[in-house]
Order: sequence, then C-alpha cells, then structure tokens
Amino acid sequence: MKQKFNVITSTCVPLPLENVDTDQIIPARFLKATDKAGFGDNLFRDWRYNEDGTLKKDFVLNDPTYSGCILVAGKNFGSGSSREHAAWAIAGYGFRVVISSFFADIHKNNELNNFVLPVVVSEPFLKELFDSISANPKTEVEVDLPNQTVTNKSTGRSECFEINAYKKHCLMNGLDDIDYLIQNKDKIEAWEQLNR
Repeated sequence: MKQKFNVITSTCVPLPLENVDTDQIIPARFLKATDKAGFGDNLFRDWRYNEDGTLKKDFVLNDPTYSGCILVAGKNFGSGSSREHAAWAIAGYGFRVVISSFFADIHKNNELNNFVLPVVVSEPFLKELFDSISANPKTEVEVDLPNQTVTNKSTGRSECFEINAYKKHCLMNGLDDIDYLIQNKDKIEAWEQLNR
C-alpha cells in the first residue's frame, strides 16, 4: 500500500517553462533501468547538472530559496514520448503534486499511476501562482483532493480541478490498480459465480 493522499499544504518549486517534454524531465540515456529507484536523482538531469556532474547554480531545483513537494510548471507539461520513467523521476524526487494549465494525457495518467497528483488550473490562476511564489518563495499552496480544490494561501484564491473518480479513490486510499483488484477480490469472485 502506498502513501494515502488527502490534503497537502506546501511551499512550491516554480518551473515557469512551457512545453517541458519527457526527455527534459528524464533524458533517454536513463531509460535502461527497470527499477524506479534512483530516478529522482536524475530529474531534469541536463538542466540540473553540468557535464562534469557539478550543480548548475541557476537552476531552480538547485536554488535553496525554493522547496516543497509541489512543482508548479508551465503549460503543456509532459509532452513528447510516453515514457513512464518521467513520472518515476518526479515521484522519486519527492514531488506529490504537479500544477500546470495543461498536461499531456499519457504523462498525466503516468503521474496518477505513480501517486503524483496532476492538477490542471486556468492560465490566469497559474500566472497568479508564479507571481506569488516569485514575490515570496515561502508562499504555500493547499491541494485538497477530497474537495478537488487548489488554494493560493497568499491570496486566498481557489480553483476546482477535475480528476477521474477511480483515480481519486485510489490516491485517497493508497491503492494502485493491483491493490484495488485485490481489495475487491470477493466481489469479483461473486460476479464470476453469478455469470458462469
């Protein structure tokens, strides 16, 4: 069973870039692994590190000013190839939520399958979040999964977000698809008996 998801309140890491694709999230050379361990270390690898392995001080993940388990990203996040490794890297780094005004569909589902909540907000609300975080890096955002709301704590403004009811149930109960099936084993077996 995975970590249950309810209400998360956190400071944010801003990434105000549009069209961030999965190759930027996790470069193709790291896709040989079949285990999720260690992927967080290579999240945004080519933006985070110089060729000699030293940190690029001007990249946001290397800036101690910003921290938290919420990534606020520009429009069209997770485009490009469908690699699930991109979601592994985001989860492995420690992000629980990614907020954007638009996600590529496959990447959005990959995040949900890896217990990262993709929250779609309007472009004006996204801009407000970036502005608030820029003005005060200690700005907190509250993501309330039961009520499907996201709130900018510095302005008090909220927006509702959509989520598939099944995925919401799984996140709130810490279940992946297999856990869900196991939890419903008796119902499945009863249905099979009735339909023989």
